[in-house]
Amino acid sequence: MIVGDEELLVERALHRVIETLRGRHPEVDVDRLEAADLASGELAMRTAPSLFADHRLVVIEGVDQLSKDVTDEFRELCRAAIDGGDLTVVATHPGKNRGKAILDELIGMGARRIECARLTRQSERIDFIRGEFAAAGRSASEEVARALLEAVGSDLRELANACAQLCAATTERITVETVHRYFRGHAETGGFAVADALLDGDTVGAVEKLRWALATGTPPVLVIGAVAQGLRTLVRVGSAGRGRHPADLARDLGL
Repeated sequence: MIVGDEELLVERALHRVIETLRGRHPEVDVDRLEAADLASGELAMRTAPSLFADHRLVVIEGVDQLSKDVTDEFRELCRAAIDGGDLTVVATHPGKNRGKAILDELIGMGARRIECARLTRQSERIDFIRGEFAAAGRSASEEVARALLEAVGSDLRELANACAQLCAATTERITVETVHRYFRGHAETGGFAVADALLDGDTVGAVEKLRWALATGTPPVLVIGAVAQGLRTLVRVGSAGRGRHPADLARDLGL
């Protein structure tokens, strides 16, 4: 039973369970079902033994949404899985009051419980950030984690993405200054930021911004387009002649 409403943690827990089972049973048959969509009798039909797999994994998401009839079928399915054999059942529950009775019953029957409760304390989020860096083979102090939390916000998925982007963007030791350097102008680190740095002769800065832009999802074609536009503008300005007022030049060139 994966219990909690922190979506990212639930997804990761489910992924770990599936991969662990695949390590034991490479040909495992995985069937993912939405509890709210199950009709009476459908669960038994969907979980019938397979002729092509030596083990079946049934994932039922949102068991708090099961109807009464399907809850009874779900209980029997879990009992069969707990008793052993070629069936594993994984179910997710948000941890709220609805459907808590079946959750408690299954835990009492011997089901394993994996907690994925929402992280509400700042200290929990800081530990999460440091764990993300550690999992990537990097280290980050509490101060670094706090700086990233302040820059990105409290959403775990965004924090996880930010950690991955930092690890991809730099091989240097990650410090508070590193976080500030990459996130202070986060919204501006697109193609035009790369072009501006390149045209200013800041090769190192251009490469740094290019890595960050690509890591944050900026399509390469937009970077190329921004650089091309910058070069065209540079040529137009250079061919306009000297001695003209900047405002007049900008107006005539449409800048």
